[in-house]
Amino acid sequence: MNDWTGKELETIAGTDELEIAPNRDDGGLREPTPIWVVGDGDGLYVRSYRGGDGAWYRAARATGHGRISSGGVTKDVDFADAAGDPDLNARLDAAYRAKYGGYPSQYVDPMVTDTARATTLKLVPR
Repeated sequence: MNDWTGKELETIAGTDELEIAPNRDDGGLREPTPIWVVGDGDGLYVRSYRGGDGAWYRAARATGHGRISSGGVTKDVDFADAAGDPDLNARLDAAYRAKYGGYPSQYVDPMVTDTARATTLKLVPR
């Protein structure tokens, strides 16, 4: 596995949104979807606002690969399930609240529910 560079982490974690385009079954890319992203240590994480019903999330889980773009950084990534770590989820909840706390609560609150936590994916550069 590759690692993010410090510059990539800083750039992506510092932007409000990233464009996520999971692979389709045929290997092509789905249309990009703008989503929120947070960093924790040397990792970048995303969650589905709609929980398991989110179309981009279902595609990401089905294929395990895709491409993200944010702040001028474009990378092919693997999607690693990160939902089962309670300590990580607590840190990510805090990161979502800190980073997006200026947005109305109807957008932030769903990102820190059990439903969203269950969709936590780590973005692993390829």
